[in-house]
Amino acid sequence: MQDVIEIREGGKLLSRVVSGAEIEAVAAHLDAYKHIWMVYDSNAAAHAFRVESLLRRSGKLCGSKALQVSEENKTIQTVLELEDWLLGEGADRDALLLAVGGGITTDMAGFAATIYKRGIRFAFIPTTLLAQVDAAIGGKTGVNFHSLKNMLGAIRQPDFTYICPEVLDTLPARDFRSGAAEMLKTFIIEDGGNYGKAVSVLCDIAQGANPASHRAGLQQLIFAAAAVKAGIVSRDQFENGERRKLNLGHTFAHAIEWKAREAGSDITHGEAVAIGIILAARLTGKALSEKLRLDFSHAGLPTELPFSLEDLAAAMQKDKKAEAGKVHFVLIKEIGEVYTEDMTVAEALSKL
Repeated sequence: MQDVIEIREGGKLLSRVVSGAEIEAVAAHLDAYKHIWMVYDSNAAAHAFRVESLLRRSGKLCGSKALQVSEENKTIQTVLELEDWLLGEGADRDALLLAVGGGITTDMAGFAATIYKRGIRFAFIPTTLLAQVDAAIGGKTGVNFHSLKNMLGAIRQPDFTYICPEVLDTLPARDFRSGAAEMLKTFIIEDGGNYGKAVSVLCDIAQGANPASHRAGLQQLIFAAAAVKAGIVSRDQFENGERRKLNLGHTFAHAIEWKAREAGSDITHGEAVAIGIILAARLTGKALSEKLRLDFSHAGLPTELPFSLEDLAAAMQKDKKAEAGKVHFVLIKEIGEVYTEDMTVAEALSKL
C-alpha cells in the first residue's frame, strides 16, 4: 500500500510525494514517461542499479550517469557537466531526469533539469533521511557559489518524489543523524504529536538499534514530516511568508558550514542545523533551549557551537535571505509553534 501527498497551488497539482515499502515499487509512477535519463550518487549505486534494472526491462532507460557527490562539487560546473551529458545523449523536451541519491544529488539534478532546454520534467528517489524529510520536497534546487550555500538556484517542483524507508537500512549512522535533525526541525515547526515520537525512535537508533527495526515507525514519521513540508509549500511555494519557517536553524547552520569549510573542519549539514536550532531556541528562552539540547543530544546530534559567534558574523550577513540589512530569523515559541522576526546579525548575536 502506498500513500500520496499532493502539493497544490490554487487548485493546480504541482507535485506528489509518494511513500512506498520498496524501491522497485516506483515503477508504477514511471509508466507515463517514455524517455528517462537517470543520474545518481555513486554512494547510492546499489539502490540506483535496482532502479536501472527495472527501467531497462521496461525499455524506458535512455542513459544513466554516476556523480561523485560532495558539498565541494555542488557547483555550477557540475550542473554544466550534466547539461553536456543530456545534450550529448540527445535528451529532448519530453525527457524525464530521474535523480537517485541524497539532497546534493536532487538539488543539482533538479537545477539541471530546470535550465536544460528551458525546463524538462524531473523526479526524485531520495536515499537519505535528510532528503526524504526535507531536501527532495518543495522544489528548491541549486548549487553553492563562492562557498556559500545554495546561492544559485530556482524553485521548480519535481513531478514526484518517491520515499521508502527500506533504503535507510544501510545508510551510514552519521548521515542518518543528519536527517534526524531535519525531521526534528519539521516537528518543532508543526508537531501533531510527532515530535515526542520522533525523539523516542531517534534516541533508540542513536543507542545502536538498526533503523530496520523501526521501519514502520520511521515510514510514518517520514510521511508525517513530508506532509508538514508539503502543506507549507502548497500555501507559500515561493517563500514570501510561511515557508520561511522551514529555515528554522538554517541561518546559523549555513554560517557554521561556511566557517567549517574555511577552517577545514568536518561538519554535515544536519549537524549544523541541529546546532543552529539550539542557537535559535536560545534567542527566546533558556528552558526550551535546554530541553531541545537534551533531546538532540540523546538523538546523537551535536549541540555546541564549534566556533565563536564572531567567526560566524560575516557569513550570516551574506545570507541570501537577508533584506535591507536584516535577516528573517525563525524563533521558537514552543514545540509546534514558531514565528519569524527580522533582526540584524549584530542584534541576534547580542542575545546569545
